[in-house]
Amino acid sequence: MFLTIGTTGTPERPATDLGYLLHKHPGKAQTFSTSHGPAHVFYPEASAERCTAALLLEVDPVALVRRGKGKGRGGAPDAALAQYVNDRPYAASSLLSVALAAVFKSALGGVCRAMPERAEQPLPLRIEVPALPARGGVELVHKLFAPVGWTRVETVAVPLDEQFPEWGDSRYVRLVLEGELRLADALRQLYVLLPVLDDAKHYWVAPDEVDKLLRAGEGWLADHPERPLITRRYLSHRWGLTRQADQALELVRLAESDDLEVESIDNAVDEGTDTEEKPVPLAEQRRTAILDALRAAGASRVLDLGCGQGQLVQALLKDVRFTEIVGVDVSMRALTIASRRLKLDRMGERQADRVILRQGSLTYTDKRLGGYDAAVLSEVVEHLDLPRLPALEYAVFGAARPGTVLVTTPNVEYNVRWETLPAGHARHGDHRFEWTRAEFRDWAEQVAGRHGYTVRYVPVGPDDPEVGPPTQMAVFTRTTATEKTKEGKAA
Repeated sequence: MFLTIGTTGTPERPATDLGYLLHKHPGKAQTFSTSHGPAHVFYPEASAERCTAALLLEVDPVALVRRGKGKGRGGAPDAALAQYVNDRPYAASSLLSVALAAVFKSALGGVCRAMPERAEQPLPLRIEVPALPARGGVELVHKLFAPVGWTRVETVAVPLDEQFPEWGDSRYVRLVLEGELRLADALRQLYVLLPVLDDAKHYWVAPDEVDKLLRAGEGWLADHPERPLITRRYLSHRWGLTRQADQALELVRLAESDDLEVESIDNAVDEGTDTEEKPVPLAEQRRTAILDALRAAGASRVLDLGCGQGQLVQALLKDVRFTEIVGVDVSMRALTIASRRLKLDRMGERQADRVILRQGSLTYTDKRLGGYDAAVLSEVVEHLDLPRLPALEYAVFGAARPGTVLVTTPNVEYNVRWETLPAGHARHGDHRFEWTRAEFRDWAEQVAGRHGYTVRYVPVGPDDPEVGPPTQMAVFTRTTATEKTKEGKAA
């Protein structure tokens, strides 16, 4: 197995800086032991103008079979010949990927103490792999490498036999990549995509492979158009691991699109306590008030936006008048707990057809959320930063436009009645704000006016004559002359 990594340079920034970045001296030929055979690193050329590093992995297929006791690809009892006659010594595969990570570990991590600033800068790179298995052909190679920054992706299919062109092409290609990328990014892409193109792993795929994929895919995999195929193949089509990786990558994508840290949006689950508000009777009263309002509105198709662990979805499922219930949350951890709470895997077909759990950010429009009778935002708005509220407002009231929208939020005036809550503290550590009754009504009236809704208010919990109820709920109802109202306001 063989690949080369080359770059060009100038007298001020010589190409031989590649040696520092790879932590391998251009003037030496070095050999490293790997689990699959010796790996050799040498430099066919090394000058200020051009520098090329080569990685050669010597694989002994017989030793692999004996050490693995017949396990792995080609290890089936009825494939004895394939154990000894195969492509392992020649074609780039997961064996080369593992050697790449072992030999260039520091470079793969973007670490270079001698030239830290150089490691963070894109380089004009040329990578060549003479023999690359590509299950999916030349077209798939382009689909995998073109979206991640390579300006030139050249593939030449290797014929089955040059003497008999009518036999067609083999599944092997010669690959040349050119572009300006950070060396660490290029190596990480190769580490992931070599076994993906081969669609095979030469070792047992354990759960820790998910973490390896997430680390190597940082910065490029979450938004890759072929992400489902990449995760599926890299994890050897193991459905459970693939789902775990896809959920984590989707969370990364949502966080990046909102310029946030993953931890800051994956906070719907409190590790220490149940997220239902204490005392529990208030949470039950809140759900009862929501159900009563939905029934009064005649809603049958309902969105639970920010559904968390699925308590409201569970309550909605108990009433047959709600024929379609969609729970939406940004946190896959919360959705996983909701799925367990609802016992979706054991639910009958008719009941399961009534409910959908979907990951999504409430501050982005989603065409799939249009056309529903009602939407519920229960204890959601206070978890958003105030500058993000207009985005949520437009996504719900301007784009989705359900007939009825229910919004519940804490009444900060009531906080003085909580004996265990220190003065000036919010009820939950993640609350960005808590409104007074006047502030909530001012926001609700403006939203209703902008989007053609009327609004009324319902107290939830004991309505204290001095400070009001612990939870306040606004019931928005879309007017029939919505478009005319909007046009009149615009005029």
